[in-house]
Amino acid sequence: MHKKGYSLDEPAKNSSRSIFSSRYAFYVLQIFIVLVATVLGILIGRYALCKTDKSVDANNKVTPAWDNLSPYYLKDGDPAIREELMNSIDANNIRQYLKGLSENPHLAGTPADLKQAKELEKFWKDNGMDEVFITPYDVLLSYPNTTDESIMNQIQILNGSGDIQYASPLYEDILDPSENKSNVVPPFNAYSAPGIVNSSELIYVNYGRVEDYRYLEDNTSVNVSGKIVIARYGKIFRGDKVQQATRHGAIGIIIYSDPADYSNNQTKDVYPHSIWLPPSGTQRGTVKKTDGDPLTPGYPATETAYRLGENDPSMNLPTIPVHPIGYGIARELFDKMTGTANLPASWRGAMNVTYRIGGPLNKQDWKVRMRISTSNKKRTIHNVFGIIRGDIEPDRYVLMGNHRDAWVFGAIDPSTGTAVMKEISRVMGNLVKSKKWRPRRSIIFCSWGGEEYGLIGSNEWVEQFVKNLQTRSVAYVNVDIAVGGNIDVAGSGSDFAPFVQLAGVPICDISYSTKTGGYPLYHSKYETFNVVDKLMDPGFKYHRVVAQVMAEVTRRLSEELLVPFVVTDFSLKLQQLVTLLENEYGQLLSTNNISMPELHNAANSFTKSTTSFQKFVDKLDMQNPYAIRMINDQMTLLEKAFLDPQGLPGRPFARHVLFAESSVNSYAGSSFPGLVDALFEIEKDPNQTQRWNVVKKHYSVILFTIESAASTLREVITLALATGTIARVKRCPTRAERSKIHPHPKCKSPEVYHCLIDDEDKFVETCNEFIQLPPGNYPRYTSFSERVYYDPCPHSRYQPWPIKSYEITECEVVKSLCTGIGQVQCSGGSITNDATCSCDYKNGYVMTGPDKCCSPAGNDDCFCKYHSCQSDLQELDSGVYVT
Repeated sequence: MHKKGYSLDEPAKNSSRSIFSSRYAFYVLQIFIVLVATVLGILIGRYALCKTDKSVDANNKVTPAWDNLSPYYLKDGDPAIREELMNSIDANNIRQYLKGLSENPHLAGTPADLKQAKELEKFWKDNGMDEVFITPYDVLLSYPNTTDESIMNQIQILNGSGDIQYASPLYEDILDPSENKSNVVPPFNAYSAPGIVNSSELIYVNYGRVEDYRYLEDNTSVNVSGKIVIARYGKIFRGDKVQQATRHGAIGIIIYSDPADYSNNQTKDVYPHSIWLPPSGTQRGTVKKTDGDPLTPGYPATETAYRLGENDPSMNLPTIPVHPIGYGIARELFDKMTGTANLPASWRGAMNVTYRIGGPLNKQDWKVRMRISTSNKKRTIHNVFGIIRGDIEPDRYVLMGNHRDAWVFGAIDPSTGTAVMKEISRVMGNLVKSKKWRPRRSIIFCSWGGEEYGLIGSNEWVEQFVKNLQTRSVAYVNVDIAVGGNIDVAGSGSDFAPFVQLAGVPICDISYSTKTGGYPLYHSKYETFNVVDKLMDPGFKYHRVVAQVMAEVTRRLSEELLVPFVVTDFSLKLQQLVTLLENEYGQLLSTNNISMPELHNAANSFTKSTTSFQKFVDKLDMQNPYAIRMINDQMTLLEKAFLDPQGLPGRPFARHVLFAESSVNSYAGSSFPGLVDALFEIEKDPNQTQRWNVVKKHYSVILFTIESAASTLREVITLALATGTIARVKRCPTRAERSKIHPHPKCKSPEVYHCLIDDEDKFVETCNEFIQLPPGNYPRYTSFSERVYYDPCPHSRYQPWPIKSYEITECEVVKSLCTGIGQVQCSGGSITNDATCSCDYKNGYVMTGPDKCCSPAGNDDCFCKYHSCQSDLQELDSGVYVT
């Protein structure tokens, strides 16, 4: 497009003048641009990089940059919000949430499960979340046949002609009208191998543990190979029972709930009249040993993920049929068993039947048959997230999570936890919505899908965002079973596991535990709302308490200026773990030339580091945002220092060297799990050399990891020329004292200021003035830890540099320092010898001796030269030494 009245073909009038004028204007414009750029550069350098501190007083006292920050950025938690948060949590709301959540079955990967995800999404949007979203994953789940009773899962007793003499019920009995709902999945064990297996013998293996099979081998002639075994639930994870049965050659395993473990040693006062398991009650559950989607091990199950084949043996899914039953069915089977009844008391349960070791059934040619139609299917699960964005540190995450899927109604597991989390999110969200409160750090509420199948939803999400979570997460707060659960040392079994093992995020799991340490109706169809409402927690008082505790933990983690961690607790736990290891395996390790003192030394070094760190935290300048951020990062990153990127021996996805599930019981945590697993029954391994090499290698990994973790709590940069301690500094010098050392700071070049601290890594309480050193390269031989500040121009705000520490062992090194600084500049500029100079520590700082040792002309470079190494050591113990 051309402007009207102007042609490119017609030369302009007065063209030569126009060209000249244009060039002149162009040159002027260039000069103007250069001048503007220069002025802007000076202004930026002066006021952005070297900001003039308007608070410099008449005595040239400089205020650090953070002193001019708005107090808002350094605010701590608000006690008033704590009270409002506590008081706003409503027990009746939790009750109503639980009633809705447990109204119908909602097995993972079903439409009912997706419906709950969408309902939770809407709830969070309505209650003040800044952002809400659903994350789907396509994963491999497992379901029984529910449509053809001729092939549905069943245990049968056949006579010699193949006729069925006994068949287990396909469903649990309906004992209360609230259970009479559609889509109740019949009892099954997820990921069981399908098939029909027959055995002429049925062998009882107690809890199915390693020690139970050892008892059979050492005390009986029974061999389980090629036979079906029956084990009772309890003591260890059901998947470990399947693994042990498979290792010993069994062709199938039946798992039942004994009244000794689930009905208080009786069978009369049971559900629906009490919380104890009735005869038909059956515990469903996965028997997959690994966490996460079996098809995408180590990587998230996203659309672009590579997936293994569904029959790939590397997935390590069970290879024998597995089926759960209640003790009503188990009694029928035990009644038909033979074999010795001379069993230890620990093998006898509370069924009204004779407990026998087993063998051929009591009728000739009778057989036990397992008919299992369970199959694996790809399904979509959904995680739901509600986010409250942090006001000051939005890039730091405090996560709260609970899974949503259940085997049937899930009124206890997981819906007590879901109901509690919903109420906490409602209260917090509405405080944000009403502009009464917003946390310092971001809070992420997480509702996981597919947990019951092996922590699939949480595991896939952590795998997908592990880089973010490792660097930004403060902590993960888990609630699975809010009332009735029990968690001790964190193993697996709930959604905290991937946060610990893959991301090294500090976790806590909160539950109100019963005296029994669990609840008897676990994973049965009898886990209904009525049980909670009428039997477990009438009035939902315990639920409210759990919600208040969780809310306060989350508030403190998200709101307090300093993250409320106490690292010395970590060292106490480490010392306990070392003691436990020594008590159980110390003699064995020593016999095989593995030094326990090395582990004690590493643990003691870690303890010393945590103690020094805590003392430093106790004296932290809470007006220094850089120091606060540094300490918070050190505390939240500590857990990650205990991850071994190569994983534990034989378990690449279990990476925490201190806390992980036991390889023989995935529910239980194990101290030094990789080492304990390698030592487990090591004396029975035919290849002793190879097995002990695994132990020795992992032992060295543990020592290195503890030492490495300890280093993360020390100064950000540690330079050690040698080791030892020679001095203790009481305080920093005052401005007046500093002026005696160097009265006229100038901005000729960047200057370095040092604020010394004592040999216990404790910062002095107040130190706004720093000693300025004259130019020069001085030897660094003292054990002082120094806080270093960089000052690019006069009166600028101090900006922190990393901490340094210097150490020595030999007094001779100090002697070299005495001569290394240089000789003393004295009267008239002449150089005097050492003997004529003295050091005055009376006022807590180093200064030159009498006037005769200094230049009357005002030479600033006056130093005290040490004449005796030993005397200087004594003097240094009570003074401040300037290197």
